[in-house]
Amino acid sequence: MSEPNSGRGALVTGGLAASLASACCLGPLVLVTLGFSGAWISNLTVLEPYRPIFIGVALVALFFAYRRIFRSAQACKPGEVCAIPQVRSTYKRIFWIVAVLTAVALVYPYLLPLLY
Repeated sequence: MSEPNSGRGALVTGGLAASLASACCLGPLVLVTLGFSGAWISNLTVLEPYRPIFIGVALVALFFAYRRIFRSAQACKPGEVCAIPQVRSTYKRIFWIVAVLTAVALVYPYLLPLLY
């Protein structure tokens, strides 16, 4: 499971970076919608200057994950993690979830004025 060619590390990095990229804008809205309140929520806006960096890291990680996950199964040696069909399909699903999170982080600030 610790195969360097499996794409897991790139997926985790991309997911974390996408979550951090949307934490400044989407995070407070989600917390208020769930009923959490308080002045401490405004502290999440401190991450706003780092948003482009987080998005860049997420896009680079998604690129490397895509290269590893969507390569042909013949490129994998027998017995490697990437040769197991269940693992490949799970990684593909997780990849698309992380890609959607990254897309939300990219477009959310531009769609926000339409919601208010």
